[in-house]
Amino acid sequence: MPSLKTIRKRITSVKATQKITRAMKMVAGARLNRAQQRITALRPYALKVHEILEDVAASMAERQSDADDPNRVQSLHPLLLRREEKNVLYIVMSGDRGLCGAFNTNVNKAAERAWKAKEAEGIEVSFATAGRKCREYLSRRKGVVAKDFPRLLDGLDISKARKVGEYVTAKFARGEVDAVYLVYNEFKSAMTQKPTVELLLPPPERPETAGHSPTKDTGVTPTFGFEPNEQIVLERLIPMYVEISIYRALLETQAGFFGAQMTSMDAATRNAKDMIGRLSLQYNRARQAAITKELMEIIGGAEALKD
Repeated sequence: MPSLKTIRKRITSVKATQKITRAMKMVAGARLNRAQQRITALRPYALKVHEILEDVAASMAERQSDADDPNRVQSLHPLLLRREEKNVLYIVMSGDRGLCGAFNTNVNKAAERAWKAKEAEGIEVSFATAGRKCREYLSRRKGVVAKDFPRLLDGLDISKARKVGEYVTAKFARGEVDAVYLVYNEFKSAMTQKPTVELLLPPPERPETAGHSPTKDTGVTPTFGFEPNEQIVLERLIPMYVEISIYRALLETQAGFFGAQMTSMDAATRNAKDMIGRLSLQYNRARQAAITKELMEIIGGAEALKD
């Protein structure tokens, strides 16, 4: 059995750790509240931007002279072009720190599964990383990290998403990659984050409109007014869609990280409390045994003197 001094040191150490985990839980909870408000406010906007982009592109395609051209939507802008996938780029987003349970592990494994699946099809894969944990994970597994964006989650704003968007749109427009995917943890709740692999470029089509124009089912073509003209609106709308999509994924990652960290630190605090209880019981038993031993030695000595 450990000595009383050893047990006291362990209790003191666990109590100090408990204070740290409790403080980290409170900090993560406060940050989660702000991050959750931001992602809740942005989600409808991001989805609407994608919807408008699809509708505008479809409306412009209907105005083209060659209505029978199946690729007329793709010809409107180089970022709408759909090519056979030979080179793809994954933008992987994770936290810069640990102490968040399986948050980083889940997104890293999702990226690795997608990577191996593409490689099995003979497709070359490269990565752009946003987060130290995913960069280290992919580097250890000999993944091609073409670009790293360090510390994006610190002071996160739209300008950081714009920097990532400019990089990936340039690579896609030059034909260096045929598709760009986002890999991130979608925030569901403080306890649940869903690893997600999502196509960014070319913009995915809605299932109900993929492969056909909106007029074939409804007979109605959406009416839009364009100022100054259609092409300029589309050229501004597509970069906006890329920026907002990346910004949303970053906000999802940030909120998910704080939620996972808060949950993990809450569990660590409760585990520390349980450990302190077990160590205190062990300490009391050891102290009681030591006192009993001393009493037995005193009584034995007194009996020996009588003899």
